[in-house]
Amino acid sequence: MARTDRQEEAKESLTGLVEHLYDQLDDGQIPSMELPLRSKRNIEFDPAHNVWKYGDLKTSRSAKTVNGAVMMLRTVYTADFINEMIRDSKSSTLREMYYISEGWNHAKFHSQDESNLLAEDLETITGCMREDFKLRPEESGAHVYGDINFTTMTKKGMKKMNCIDDVSEAGFAVPYKVEDDTFQIDPGNTRFVMAIETGGMFARLIENGYPEKVGCTLVHLSGQPARSTRRLIKRMNEEYNIPVVVFTDGDPWSFRIYASVAYGAIKAAHISEYLATPTAQFVGITASVILNYDLPTDKLNDKDIGALHAELSDPRFTDEFWVNEIQAMLQMNKKAEQQALAKYGLDYVTDTYLPEKLTDMGIL
Repeated sequence: MARTDRQEEAKESLTGLVEHLYDQLDDGQIPSMELPLRSKRNIEFDPAHNVWKYGDLKTSRSAKTVNGAVMMLRTVYTADFINEMIRDSKSSTLREMYYISEGWNHAKFHSQDESNLLAEDLETITGCMREDFKLRPEESGAHVYGDINFTTMTKKGMKKMNCIDDVSEAGFAVPYKVEDDTFQIDPGNTRFVMAIETGGMFARLIENGYPEKVGCTLVHLSGQPARSTRRLIKRMNEEYNIPVVVFTDGDPWSFRIYASVAYGAIKAAHISEYLATPTAQFVGITASVILNYDLPTDKLNDKDIGALHAELSDPRFTDEFWVNEIQAMLQMNKKAEQQALAKYGLDYVTDTYLPEKLTDMGIL
């Protein structure tokens, strides 16, 4: 498979980073790197893209200490490994890179978290994306079901598929890289996209014929969505002006799933403009939905309560809607699953709940 311009740019950026470290050594300086501080207190709203990104706070990595020197050594080895993959048209999972480092002597990683964090650091320093480094996650991307067409790279070249006619009811499995050079989108008859947290609800809507009935393309997020999932949703919305709604459970962890789709995830804030869909609307379960629809509930546990309190200080949840819903959930001390709507029958979600919600939003 031919190298793309994006991969060549990544290769040049990494080479430039390593050359900068060697230039510092040649000048008799202790090598160092500067990168954005990756924490909640360095998250700022970017009005140009309507997403949350890292601000101006910086942190530095220096070889002044043994640990710092090891980090510099790992950076050089990792950059060399990525450049080799791009040159040889190979790719690697993040897990494979962790094991490959076993041959890097003093530069080997002691845990996969260390290798994952370094890959993310290289993104923030170079301005490139992990996918351009030919690094892919272990987890699969989303599954898509609806009248939409994808042309994607296969072993035999580019192939076009319709996500109803050419797939099983499990849907189309999204690859780890969904940029236009290897993945094209034809929106077909899609009126809007619905991103769904759970596989049970994804299957329920397909069995009920909901995508065909209302012209909806379903995206199964499978919990916290993979980056390729968020990038695909972003592209469908931004390039084809397709509205996006997110349908999740009603608990703090599900609220964060919505936030990662709409506003960007804190750990990936350096590429929020590529991944986040700011116009995405929430049709999931909230405290108000639990009360208005009299849904079965479970009691919040200590971790749930702590997560809700943390969200009240999260800049992604500062608008009136989220503050009110989070405070209400804390007061009622209850949470609920999206499949709790089955209390009223298997067709209730598609015959009553979603039509009411989507009509109120102007989607239907």
